[in-house]
Amino acid sequence: QVQLVESGGGLVQAGGSLRLSCAASGSIFSINAMGWYRQAPGKQRELVATISSGGSTKYADSVKGRFTISRDNAKNTVDLQMNTLKPEDTALYYCAMMIATMDGNERDYWGQGTQVTVSS
Repeated sequence: QVQLVESGGGLVQAGGSLRLSCAASGSIFSINAMGWYRQAPGKQRELVATISSGGSTKYADSVKGRFTISRDNAKNTVDLQMNTLKPEDTALYYCAMMIATMDGNERDYWGQGTQVTVSS
């Protein structure tokens, strides 16, 4: 069984910074892509940033230049550094990982979500 646990959300003023972290644990053989997604009230879940096993990154246009995704393969973690936050960044943020488990299966796993609220 695999579990993803997120941390680091909270309330911040516009222009401020937050760092989200997500750690995977359990019967993990390897982790392919990792990513962060978000869902604001009344909106669909959207991709924020992804990072491949080789370190290639992709960002939503709305966060380019402000957010940075990184991973630590030894610790099975993925972080999202969020700078110059805007009220429109307010959302529930989820981490996701494509994980191969010891039993030979591979699928997406999701965290429970961490709330980010940016006040104007």
